Parts: sequence; structure tokens; C-alpha cells
Amino acid sequence: MRAMVLGAPRRPLALTDMDRPAPGAGQVRIRVEACGVCRTDLHIVDGELDRPRLPLVPGHEIVGRVEETGAGVSELGKGQRVGVPWLGHTCGDCFYCRNGQENLCDAPGFTGYTLNGGFAEACVADARYVFPLPEDGDPVALAPLLCAGLIGYRSLAMAGDARRIGLYGFGAAAHILAQVAVWQGREVHALTRPGDTAAQDFARRLGAVWAGGSDMRPPVELDAALIFAPVGALVPAALKAVRKGGCVICGGIHMSDIPGFPYADLWGERQVRSVANLTRQDGAAFFPLAEKAGVRTKTVPYPLEQANEALDDLREGRLQGAAVLVP
Repeated sequence: MRAMVLGAPRRPLALTDMDRPAPGAGQVRIRVEACGVCRTDLHIVDGELDRPRLPLVPGHEIVGRVEETGAGVSELGKGQRVGVPWLGHTCGDCFYCRNGQENLCDAPGFTGYTLNGGFAEACVADARYVFPLPEDGDPVALAPLLCAGLIGYRSLAMAGDARRIGLYGFGAAAHILAQVAVWQGREVHALTRPGDTAAQDFARRLGAVWAGGSDMRPPVELDAALIFAPVGALVPAALKAVRKGGCVICGGIHMSDIPGFPYADLWGERQVRSVANLTRQDGAAFFPLAEKAGVRTKTVPYPLEQANEALDDLREGRLQGAAVLVP
């Protein structure tokens, strides 16, 4: 099969011919129909997440069809459409796994980071961490739901019943989350790269009541601010924008250092929280919600061999919505 392989950090991916992987016990092999390009993939390629298993096939927003099942797999069948997310394996035995927090597992496996992922024509995955997906869905449209959607949902869940929501960084996650929040009757305020009027117009089309640059203050106090851009300076800015008792949720796996800020900006029982990975329960809750909310992802498809171009476009902020590789 063909795959785009990372041989070393800060180097382009290389189109490589490699053996089609065989599923082991408890695994399935999946013929990849589409794989989203996530900002986490960019952090891995750019060396900002520094412990990948190399050489590595990135990609963790995988949509495909089960091609072969390993021993002991009975819940998934050949030809079934499935999705593979970031969380690819957990130990099942540590404190966190035993207490309903598998996203914090002490010995996890992550798709496209410590396990080969979906920038390829096929991949293998632990069947326990594979989600059944709609048979009639568009695989390109479904792909961003596997991480941008799931992490966005987990971030929103942390915000509780917050009515006025600020979304900092209006990319793949925020454009999905905005649709869910609007459907739920929340008030969405979008904060984009300064001067990015195209992203601001896009946010308004999705139902945002206000959109402006992240260097601006929303016109009202927010109940919660959700940050998806990997810019630490947005944390103090968001704290200034939320009301007393409000929360700032950091949805990314990597962020630049947070600069110092006055204690007065945190005081008033404001909170700063981070989102770490996802759980299988997040998928069970989010996918039906996305269907009810009528979520429509905006995607830009690329052939598999153009993975480096897709990563460049993401890095430089040239995308609205999500890039998706199609083998």
C-alpha cells in the first residue's frame, strides 16, 4: 500500500510503498476512505509533540471500511464503515482507566502518534476503539468529526450550561462546535486571527451573533471561552472576556507558553481548564448529537500524496474548515 511517512520531525512526509498491515488479535484492518488533517498532526510533524514513534504514518481522523478482522473480534464485520479517533488504546488497569477517565490513561496508545494512523491506504486499529459510522455518509465530510468534532464536544461539555460562548480560533473544531451550540440555543461569538474577515464571515454564516479578531473584546461578557488556536496569549485575553464565575477551556493538545497576567483577571472564581484527549463515551454522546444538530462540515479534499501541501495550508491559516486526505 501507499502511505505518507514521517521519518524525522520537521521534515516533509515521504510517499512510501509499504506492506499492508495484518490485524492482530482484537484488531481490525481498515481500508481508508478519508483521513482528516488535524492541527495535532501539524504539531507532530513540526516537532512540537516530541515523542512520536518513528517512522510514523500520521493521521487520526480516519473513516474507512473494515477489510479484515483479527482473532476475537465479533462486534465489527467486514465491509462495515467505521471511524478511528486519536485515542487508540488504553491499559485498562491504571487509576484513571479504573475510574472512568480513560482519556488520562498512564499507558495509552495514540493513533497517528504512537500507533500508525490513516495517512495511508489502510491501517490497523484496536477494535475496542473504533466507532461505527453511518453507512450512507460522505467519508470526507465525516472525517473531521473524529477529532475536531470530538474534542470540540468535550470542550463544550466542560463549559456546562454556558449560554454565551466565545470560540477562539475558527478552524475545524470551532466550525463544527458553532453549529452544535447554535442548535442548542447558545449565543456564539467567534474570535479569529486578526484581520481574517473571511473566517469571520464564515462564522456568521454558521450562526455566530458576533465575529471579530482575537485582539478584540466581544461586545458582551462571556459565560465561557473555548480556545482552539495554539496561542498561549489567548488565555489572558479570554479571561478578560469571561464574566465572574466563567471558564476558559483550552482545547488543544499543544499551546505556546501562557504569559503572565494579573491575578485580578482570574479572581472572581473564573476557571482555566484543559481538555486532554477523549473517551469512547464522548463518541457515543457526540455522534448522535451531531446528527440531530444537522452538522455539516466544510472540507477541502487533497489526494493522499499532497499531505504536505495540506499541512502547509493548515500551518499558514489558508483553510476554512478542515483539510481531508483521500487515498
